Amino acid sequence: MKRIFLFLFGLLTIYVIYIDLTAGTLSKDETQPAVKTAVTMSSLENTIEAFEAEVEPGETLISIVESHIEKSLPVSIDQLIEDFQTLNPGQAPEKIQIGSTYQFPDYSK
Repeated sequence: MKRIFLFLFGLLTIYVIYIDLTAGTLSKDETQPAVKTAVTMSSLENTIEAFEAEVEPGETLISIVESHIEKSLPVSIDQLIEDFQTLNPGQAPEKIQIGSTYQFPDYSK
């Protein structure tokens, strides 16, 4: 009896994984269009001073900005994250990759 139960449970698990990978479990609501915002770099340059840097191993958003301005952050972490996302649309600060180059807000002035 145990073998039959385990076999059926295994089949059910495989079926659920298959459905999840092929069709997905989250429904797409086709009635609401995706909202996209267009940001031009010329408008950003007027509002946020920025510098470009390559991410080295062990560096974070905060450590890169603090090493550039050579002091502690003059703004809140929330403001730093918001400015980084404005300069790098679609890029989350916690997902920056080693060796990649990004625009970072410059608070040295």
